[in-house]
Amino acid sequence: MTLIRTARPEDAKGILSVLNPIIAETTITFSPTQVTEAELCAALADHQRRGDPYLVADMDGVIAGYAKYGPFRAGDGYARTAELTIHLSPTARGHGLGRRLFNALHEHAGNAGIHSLIAGISAENAPAIAFHGRLGFAQVGLIPQAGYKFGRFIDLVLMQKFV
Repeated sequence: MTLIRTARPEDAKGILSVLNPIIAETTITFSPTQVTEAELCAALADHQRRGDPYLVADMDGVIAGYAKYGPFRAGDGYARTAELTIHLSPTARGHGLGRRLFNALHEHAGNAGIHSLIAGISAENAPAIAFHGRLGFAQVGLIPQAGYKFGRFIDLVLMQKFV
């Protein structure tokens, strides 16, 4: 059984087992540096302090994916816009788990007074662009050569959904 729940510090290793291969092997994220357990625990604490969700998909004790949102940009004028991230392990993709994580984020956003969700997606990540489109996101921008990884520049697609 898969449970969508709030991430806890003891989930850090499971979350990193999803995230760090994505960092090391793909352009899904532009970050070239893998995340340490201490860095992830600090991020979890920051989300908790702000009241922003950081959720995991727990499949019988194994973290199969995670989802979070946080500030889109600094400043009070952006307080009702959040940027989200959803990552799944390769074996968890295509089974509706990403949609379940998104639905939990969307519900939280509505209750928190968030008006707009933004997804910044590598233009090389066609499955993520299609996934967000199926969720009702619209492409609202393209930033050419915004990222750099594996010796090349990569475009960033911006997608938005109103809550």
